[in-house]
Amino acid sequence: MPAAAILLSACEGILGGIYDEVPDETRPTVSGELYIDASDWEEWHYIDLPSLSDAVAADPDYNTSSAWQTYIIDMTRADEDDGSGRGIYTYWYDVFGEGISRREYRDFYPTAAQAEPERWTFAVHRNNVRTNGCTVAATRYGSLDELPDDDNYYKSLEFKGDEWNESDVWIDQDRMLLGIIGNQGSAVNTVLSSWLRIEIPPMPPSFTPDSRVFVIRLGDGTMGALQLADYQSAAGVKCCLSIKYRYPL
Repeated sequence: MPAAAILLSACEGILGGIYDEVPDETRPTVSGELYIDASDWEEWHYIDLPSLSDAVAADPDYNTSSAWQTYIIDMTRADEDDGSGRGIYTYWYDVFGEGISRREYRDFYPTAAQAEPERWTFAVHRNNVRTNGCTVAATRYGSLDELPDDDNYYKSLEFKGDEWNESDVWIDQDRMLLGIIGNQGSAVNTVLSSWLRIEIPPMPPSFTPDSRVFVIRLGDGTMGALQLADYQSAAGVKCCLSIKYRYPL
């Protein structure tokens, strides 16, 4: 076997947790549960909590996970840079050294805006989460059933909106073995995204879930609760998210 092929095989083994792309079967879920295979680097998956609530009310047997809408990330270079910051940001990460906290900017090119449905509440891409004008707060509770029925409690929480990000939404892995990764410039909710952290080192990367309940406050003032129950498929593919939810609170 050529040396280059041996190196490629070894590196893919080391990076197995990042490269997981084994397709997973759709898993039907019932009210209060969601499942989405969010492992694909080139997809955002959107869901609208009010619409989901209406669908469950109309049909108690409704497969809640069928409510996800998937949109491909368009990496085509735009003809002009409109100054919005939308585009692909390339960074070098010290994957095989100090880790991904050490990075260096390499390049940028503009793209069209990310496609999205007309109505949505939050969207997931691997370990990234963004919202549609919502704010999110972490609670101290480990179960939806523990949430208090107390308006004053929710008023005391520290809600945080989305923030622009250029280095965490990894979408282009063509030069991953060189530590060079393309990122989508995107607003990201760092609070809700903290429910699953990917850390390098070690190698293979470690996945650290946060099983606390998160409260999401929509633009109309209604609130829901989300909890990451699992981040792996039955086949062990990472970033396949099992989510418990309640809407409205």
